[in-house]
Amino acid sequence: MTRDYESREPPREEVDRLPGATVIEFGNAWCGYCRAARPHIEAALAQHPSVRHIKIADASGKRLGRSFGVKLWPTLIFLRDGQEASRLVRPHDAAPIDEALAAIDPSG
Repeated sequence: MTRDYESREPPREEVDRLPGATVIEFGNAWCGYCRAARPHIEAALAQHPSVRHIKIADASGKRLGRSFGVKLWPTLIFLRDGQEASRLVRPHDAAPIDEALAAIDPSG
């Protein structure tokens, strides 16, 4: 599980080619909603160790977040072989995160 938000964002074309299960988390370290959701995200991801987790420090003008239509943080995009399967915005507990992870994680 990734702890810090990355300032470098991968190109959308690279994301679209990612094999397997991936969660992209858009947010920022100073965001109160992101800090509140962190333990729920970490708890759910701990149950799905094979899922790739990418944390992106989002901001206006960042291309990857805009390509996914991200407007609020944190936004979790759940991908299966580069295709969006579902998304959650500002999750309040681990249950919906775990459900979305189970839907994309064949080993879970």
